[in-house]
Amino acid sequence: MDTVADDLAAHAARHPARVALDTPTGQVTYGSLAARTGELTRLLRAHGARPETVCAIAVEHGADAVAAMAAVLRCGAAFLTLDVTQPRDRLAAFVDSAGTRLLLTTSAHVRALHPDPDLPTLLLDDPVPPPHTPATPPARVDPRALAYVSHTSGSTGDPSPVLVEHHALDTYLRDTARAFGLGPHTVALQTAPLGYDASLRDTFAPLLAGGRLVIVERSRLLRPAGFADTVRAHRVTALLSTTPSFLAHLAGQPDLPDPLAGVTLVAASGESLRPFLTAGGRRTVPGTLVNQYGPTECTMTTTRHRVPAEPDPAADVVGTPRPGTVVRVLDADLAPVPDGTVGEVYIGGAGVARGYGGRPDRTAECFLPDPYGPPGARLYRTGDLGRWGPDGLAYAGRTDRQVKIRGYRVDPAEIEGALLAHPRVSGAVVTAHTDERGRTYLAAHVTGDLAATKDAQLRAHLARSLPPHLMPRNFRRHDTLPTTRGGKTDRRRLIAGSTP
Repeated sequence: MDTVADDLAAHAARHPARVALDTPTGQVTYGSLAARTGELTRLLRAHGARPETVCAIAVEHGADAVAAMAAVLRCGAAFLTLDVTQPRDRLAAFVDSAGTRLLLTTSAHVRALHPDPDLPTLLLDDPVPPPHTPATPPARVDPRALAYVSHTSGSTGDPSPVLVEHHALDTYLRDTARAFGLGPHTVALQTAPLGYDASLRDTFAPLLAGGRLVIVERSRLLRPAGFADTVRAHRVTALLSTTPSFLAHLAGQPDLPDPLAGVTLVAASGESLRPFLTAGGRRTVPGTLVNQYGPTECTMTTTRHRVPAEPDPAADVVGTPRPGTVVRVLDADLAPVPDGTVGEVYIGGAGVARGYGGRPDRTAECFLPDPYGPPGARLYRTGDLGRWGPDGLAYAGRTDRQVKIRGYRVDPAEIEGALLAHPRVSGAVVTAHTDERGRTYLAAHVTGDLAATKDAQLRAHLARSLPPHLMPRNFRRHDTLPTTRGGKTDRRRLIAGSTP
């Protein structure tokens, strides 16, 4: 099969002078990117990269990171991208659990990583040229061979390596480019850091469409003013991996009346979009807003929903399955539930991963035979709750987030949306806790200009739209809400830091 790397090479052959990357060190054309990819492909082949060889890539995001990933794909091998800003021990655990056989890095990072001395290491800034090997056309890639490894984030215990095959990656990225209408006119901003699967969508979807990818220092993107300046300076038209938390943060900045000027497409994922919509955040996005849904174990995205200009925030609609995928909403006995009834979401079809590397027990627990599909079909048990509605699947929370308060089932997203509607609240997360008497209660974590706003005023605001069982017991004020490396709100830190 042809890979995404082959698509990039085809663009380079047709338009070698077209700019592919805008990086902190300058612009990179498709021709230059293809030449660097060719060098690294020869280097990898000379060091034994072949199908099922996992190659860890530990570099700053830039031209070499893109070329290294493309080169691994052209070899039919698999990559593990690492966020080099994470702790060394965590990165070492990722390298080990992924079954890494080659490490691609730089002189600076190899000193910080201290890799296993038995792990072959290729320095991308090494002045020694790659081996001179005869130019041969790339071999056809086995679609069932491993393409990349991505560790799950936010789960209890050690992150598990998810194994995604070439057919799943290539099908997904090409479908994304088609669904979003990406093309040579597209200017996309890399927002997801390397080491997270969303970064693959950011990187390759615009490039395989012949567009331009903007890569800037991540510190600029974490500040709303820096983010808005970047969007304007580079004339960004597409954001493919934005979290609702960040969108809400942008919307809450009074000094940034139009932070997404010129952006025609914003694709949100990773969290419930409902609080953002409930607070009126849709007007912050001048162009198309797409709500994406899908876990790492199903190749990033399974369903999409184009959010209308005047959305109904009563339900968190995530839409319809992309081509080749299957979504089933089932009860505890794996029987389909009626439309409008909440059940657990199971995903099948083109995007389902091979499983968890080195974790056959967890693979067997989470990847199940599809009782309604053809022989050999599998389903991934997401742990998410959903219901079918007129616009497709509606997200109804996590099985581990929904709680009961005095017999009522509570979805914290509903309270978060109501809090964000307060004019002085810029961020809100609601967590569940248990007091010394074993009673479950809710705590609200809020940010914003709240020095003159008392708890009683926040309660009065909530009481205008919520019943008593949805009222938080207390309100905790924060300068900023903690986030994970992937940009999602870090609820575990909030829970750990709360007291009755």
